[in-house]
Amino acid sequence: MTTETPEIPIQPAPAGPEGWRGELDLVCAPRAGRTVLAHKRQLGPLTVQRAFHPEGDPCHLYLLHPPGGVVGGDVLRIRVHASENAHALITTPGAAKFYRSAGARADQVQRLEVAAGAVLEWLPLENIVFPGARAGIRTEVDLAPESSFIGWDILSLGRPVIRERFDAGELSVRLQVRRGGRLLLSEHLRVDDPAHLDGRTGLRGFPVTGTFVATSGQQPDAADLAAAREVLAASCTPLTGVTLVDGLLVARALAATTEPIQQVFCALWSALRPRLLARAPCPPRIWAT
Repeated sequence: MTTETPEIPIQPAPAGPEGWRGELDLVCAPRAGRTVLAHKRQLGPLTVQRAFHPEGDPCHLYLLHPPGGVVGGDVLRIRVHASENAHALITTPGAAKFYRSAGARADQVQRLEVAAGAVLEWLPLENIVFPGARAGIRTEVDLAPESSFIGWDILSLGRPVIRERFDAGELSVRLQVRRGGRLLLSEHLRVDDPAHLDGRTGLRGFPVTGTFVATSGQQPDAADLAAAREVLAASCTPLTGVTLVDGLLVARALAATTEPIQQVFCALWSALRPRLLARAPCPPRIWAT
């Protein structure tokens, strides 16, 4: 019988003039032949449902933010640790929304730690940043040698389906990936002027941008890069590209709406998961709802 470590109860964190403070600390570890949620500590409006095991060993978790959106003054911190030889897949039931601010900045920090022999798949739905928002989003991925990671980030500046642009506000998005303490990728997107949406060295007028990252203990090779290029070539996303440097495969995309990027990233995940993780694709059930 598999026993999971009981969660630490929610601690009260009422909303106030400075916004919500939310913290979520998760540890996934192998127990009796499958990965379980071995530890959960939460503070304020962040939580996960119980773990699901639709494909046996891997643990599927759905990250929840019950307030439904992030406002000025909110500070959300998420830490996920995949212990040695664990396999966790984390997604969200809906887009994260960063609303217009009256002045204060909202921050969301995500630290993802993957131990030796472990696998973490970080597959959230998109972040939507409303006009007038002041927000910072930082994701730090810390990989041990011989660990594996597939993840993505999709960002919608405004709501293009209603022709809404991010024409006011301030946004800072950072992504860093390290393996064994060595920095492999460091990116910073800053938007605080409408002109940043249109420059040829910026977003070229596209309101939606996405970054896809994949690596494994064996490290991707030229054949994996070729497989990724085939996926991108067959997609309908206007602007895509993929590189392989220092064992890190990185794909990027720009589009007019979120759907094309979601589709091409799902196709990339489906093509690379068997190659890098030796597992057939098993889409989270919540994606079908």
